[in-house]
Amino acid sequence: MMGKLQISSQILLLLIACSTTQIWASDALFYESFDEAFEGRWIVSEKDEYGGVWKHSKSEGHDDYGLLVSEKARKYAIVKELEKPVSLKDGTIVLQFETRLQSGLECGGAYLKYLRPQEAGWIPKEFDNESPYTIMFGPDKCGSTNKVHFILKHKNPKTGKFVEHHLKYPPSVPSDKLSHVYTAILKPDNEVRILVDGEEKKKANFLSTDDFEPALIPPQTIPDPEDKKPEDWDERAKIPDPDAVKPEDWDEDAPMEIEDEEAVKPEGWLDDEPEEIDDPEATKPEDWDDEEDGEWEAPKVDNPKCEAAPGCGEWKRPTKRNPAYKGKWHAPLIDNPNYKGIWKPQEIPNPEYFELDRPDFEPIAAIGIEIWTMQDGILFDNILIASDEKVAESYREKTWKPKYEVEKAKQKEEEEAAGLSSGLSSIQKKVFDVLYKVADIPFLEKYKIQIIDLIEKGESQPNITIGILVSIAVVLLTIIFKILLGGKKKPVAPAAPAPETKSPDASATEAETSAAGNEEDEKEDASAPRPRRSRRET
Repeated sequence: MMGKLQISSQILLLLIACSTTQIWASDALFYESFDEAFEGRWIVSEKDEYGGVWKHSKSEGHDDYGLLVSEKARKYAIVKELEKPVSLKDGTIVLQFETRLQSGLECGGAYLKYLRPQEAGWIPKEFDNESPYTIMFGPDKCGSTNKVHFILKHKNPKTGKFVEHHLKYPPSVPSDKLSHVYTAILKPDNEVRILVDGEEKKKANFLSTDDFEPALIPPQTIPDPEDKKPEDWDERAKIPDPDAVKPEDWDEDAPMEIEDEEAVKPEGWLDDEPEEIDDPEATKPEDWDDEEDGEWEAPKVDNPKCEAAPGCGEWKRPTKRNPAYKGKWHAPLIDNPNYKGIWKPQEIPNPEYFELDRPDFEPIAAIGIEIWTMQDGILFDNILIASDEKVAESYREKTWKPKYEVEKAKQKEEEEAAGLSSGLSSIQKKVFDVLYKVADIPFLEKYKIQIIDLIEKGESQPNITIGILVSIAVVLLTIIFKILLGGKKKPVAPAAPAPETKSPDASATEAETSAAGNEEDEKEDASAPRPRRSRRET
């Protein structure tokens, strides 16, 4: 009886294993583990500009192999044609791959291009930047760019042209040197989800005007390109009063500042003492040659006699603002009787407009990596196309997660050995997760890189987290104040006569000049030399 039970259990386990293997195999529409050398299966571009050498290499600290970017400052291109094109029009499609930035990533891409069927006569060895793709997906970081790209090339049925549609506000790229897995899930209800390490970072809708730039569906109307502004169209809301006359007592030549006649020289001012004197302790160097080096002069130091006095040297009266100064006269502004508003061309039906229930995706016929990078050590691994989210999750659990946990543990050991904090506390992690979401808020896009940089510093140096949080709070408050204050319109002052009024151009010019002058004054105040210099080099 026991023997029969053991046999039944073994058969059951075998059936489960076979079933699991069958599901794994059937739902992986494409899978590349790079366990074996890529030569013969992946084709390296032979175009001259792609001089970077690809290598079949182990991931640092693992026995797992991947496709390695081996040289710095190179262009790389390699492609793999699929046995059968993958359709994106029916059901769910999951695009997933791993990258590890073993040398970090300051400037370069680590994304994949999912190529559509190429034109007749195309050969893989000619793969380059111009080879048309359906989707481009993956990390890219350089300068102000720090994003996980998702770009769809979609064909306009009216024009027949393919248009690039970029996902708005994509997630940022992890800044460490650990293995990360990127997942894009395309759903039949037009939803697309971007996951980093299995965690959802972005959800969007292909047909939403708020999620892609430009929107997949063009606007119904557009400004008429043939419509021209009439020559007599006046867009000036205010104009200088043509009847205004400069007052007779208006002196445009009066200086802005005059000498203060009421100023009196302070008592104890040392007129005959210089601010600096020769350093009495300085001696002429032994190797000084008067004929070659010229006459030697001792370096200068502050005159000690001036320390206790109000000043030294020739005294001059200070200047003050001239009360008679009025500057250049300008006529006051009045409402423009001919004002017609800001001109805009009339709207006409958009000849490129079309309606769409679901994107007309081109199939994926090949997978290519075409990048330019200043870093080496970029490792690609476990490239997957599947029709089931659970299959992609299963691959992450089996291929990525074990490596990631080993790398995290090693990183923790190295930090502890270096005397650093043991890492982020659970509270700190939650705070940083919130801050990353704050950085992805659309109206903060302009400041996203600045905020992300601060967050990454806080993550890499947990011992200064509080200081980083304060810095981020200051940045956010500054941005919010700018937005609030910048959005408020100043009330328009009545055009009453005044001793000094200005035309729009003149007022703007003088305001800018004044602001620039204030900035210059501040710079001069901050960088102005001390009244008494401590030393003068010879």
